[in-house]
Amino acid sequence: MNWEHLLSGKRLGIEAYHERKHERTNFQRDYDRLIFSSPFRRLQNKTQVFPLPGSIFVHNRLTHSLEVSCAGRSLGNNAAAGLMRKYSGSDISFSEMGAIVSAACLAHDMGNPPFGHSGERAITAYFREGNGRQLEEKVRREGGRWEDFLHFEGNANAIRLLTHQFVGRRYGGFALTYSTLASIVKYPHASTYATKGKFGFFQTEEETYLKIARELGIHRLCPDRAVYARYPLVYLVEAADDICYQIMDIEDAHKLRILTTGETTALMLQYFGGERLNSIHRTMKMVEDRNEKIAYLRSCIIGLLVDECTHVFLENEACILTGQYGRPLIEGISETAGNAYRACSEVACKKIYIANEVVDIELAGYHIFSSLIDLLIEAVMNPDKSYSRLLLNRIPEQYDVRATTAYGRIQCVLDYVSGMTDVYALDLYRKITGMSLPAV
Repeated sequence: MNWEHLLSGKRLGIEAYHERKHERTNFQRDYDRLIFSSPFRRLQNKTQVFPLPGSIFVHNRLTHSLEVSCAGRSLGNNAAAGLMRKYSGSDISFSEMGAIVSAACLAHDMGNPPFGHSGERAITAYFREGNGRQLEEKVRREGGRWEDFLHFEGNANAIRLLTHQFVGRRYGGFALTYSTLASIVKYPHASTYATKGKFGFFQTEEETYLKIARELGIHRLCPDRAVYARYPLVYLVEAADDICYQIMDIEDAHKLRILTTGETTALMLQYFGGERLNSIHRTMKMVEDRNEKIAYLRSCIIGLLVDECTHVFLENEACILTGQYGRPLIEGISETAGNAYRACSEVACKKIYIANEVVDIELAGYHIFSSLIDLLIEAVMNPDKSYSRLLLNRIPEQYDVRATTAYGRIQCVLDYVSGMTDVYALDLYRKITGMSLPAV
């Protein structure tokens, strides 16, 4: 792959439209377009890991995405500086890499359903082992890709949300730049080639991704399959996400007293050694507030990991451009930082992700989400029933409840439910099950 083609400000859906000059670049406008969008705002009411805040504020999908975007901008700017030194005699515009990565980071979770990962699991389970199983034959008979539902993937759903022409909307969806869109696709292959259930685009968006790949010169790894090399900036978006969710989950667990201050401090200090460790100890002695001490350590770690991941990216740039680099940047960091990162991961698995607060929201979310999907799928598949007509009136007009195929109708339901917030999904569940009635 060639940087000259990889960095493109062309916008999906309005390729032939020559816009007037703006002070902001197209990539900066991508960022602003996402910030002001309704799907992005709805992330404020979607679970990240812990239940949405009561007296203690923890991260939701919105705050997580904003923090990932900040880390992504630093990674993009650092990588751009390194590439400008390497290609000092070229006319390639690396200066906007930070803007591209930060915009892609904003959007990376926009396709995730409510209730954290339990939402994805509820969708998958419905089609794998629930009532959805009976629809497989019909979907396949009509030429639909059943694996899209069997391995529902929030990353693929983000590409659909950003590029699909929903009813009454313009062609090209958000009309983002090709480079920003490509930076979001972590798994650039169809669901039929999914590894561990991960894939990058649904059947309906496959041609859109192929168009992006052709425009940017992204390598096709298999001539007879829709399997592509990763777009290089995907590695930076992924690294920003890996850095933030790992460290912020530890900090949130400390605020919720799942981890003690001593445990959290010991975990975080493992990232450092030598004079840097001595310097951090000196600074921490100046701060008495325990939360501020952890916040200071968190900022030091993010800075360290941004530098480490930038180094891995630049060291492996040639391999990344040929499509042969096969692991996340975070797995290539130095031994000290890598050991500390793995130690944090182990603690998160043993103490955080199985904490009662986390498990309770997963159990409730799974049940609520499964019930909603079941009722809505039944309604779109049998739209002339009296109850179905009532329920379908709840679905906004932008979703095509009268799609001509079973695949299309299922996708209509998933578009609707994946866009819900936790609170909206719970409220709808209570109303349609009779648990909450309007005042009479």
